[in-house]
Amino acid sequence: MKKVIIYTTPSCVYCKMAKEFFKTHTVPYEEHDVYADDAAREEMIQKSHQLGVPVIDIEGEIFVGFNQREMAKTLGISS
Repeated sequence: MKKVIIYTTPSCVYCKMAKEFFKTHTVPYEEHDVYADDAAREEMIQKSHQLGVPVIDIEGEIFVGFNQREMAKTLGISS
C-alpha cells in the first residue's frame, strides 16, 4: 500500500470526506492537523504551495482538495 499523508484542520468538511474515503477503502494514512501544528503547516505549504486543506500526499503525488476519482486511481482502488 502506498504511503498517504493528509494535512487537515478540525473544521474542514472535505478533510472529513477524504478520511472517510480512506477508512472505507482500508487505506492507512498519517494525519497532520495544520491548525495545531506549525511545522506541519509549513511542510504542507512547501509540498503544495497552498494554504487550503485538505492537502493529500500519496507517495509524493500531491492533491489539493478532495478529488476522490484521482486519488482512487493513484491508489489503485475502484471508487
